[in-house]
Amino acid sequence: MAEEIKAHITGVVFQIAARPGERVAAGDAVIVLESMKMEIPVEAPRAGVVKEIRVQEGQTVQEGDVVAVLE
Repeated sequence: MAEEIKAHITGVVFQIAARPGERVAAGDAVIVLESMKMEIPVEAPRAGVVKEIRVQEGQTVQEGDVVAVLE
């Protein structure tokens, strides 16, 4: 079952750490956000496969925005 991964803070996408089709474990960084000169990982809530990434590096996201989908 697909699960949306949401940004928990407003920031800029600094790095896309996982690509579609990649298997991740619970707690693995999927996206890294930069906010107030700090790098903050957005982690996978559970083990699964990244279905899609909905952001690009350099893009600004708001708290609650869906940044990726996990299968």
